[in-house]
Amino acid sequence: MEQQIFTRESLSQFDGKDGRKAYVAYQGNVYDVTDSVLWEYGDHQGEHSAGADLTAELDDAPHFPDELEAFPVVGSLGE
Repeated sequence: MEQQIFTRESLSQFDGKDGRKAYVAYQGNVYDVTDSVLWEYGDHQGEHSAGADLTAELDDAPHFPDELEAFPVVGSLGE
């Protein structure tokens, strides 16, 4: 699958709601977290929402950002 470049606006469309895929960005990469039970309906334990750049938010997360590496990278976040 060819990776695509997302804007913040286009990334916001992948919010995991109403059957849409759930994508999150971190440090420029966009990850598909759709199949994770921890991201059901685009919500991660009431702390984070899909369709967003989580780079700043993950500094305060109780786990390491490298856990995202378990998910497929589907693109990159551009400006």
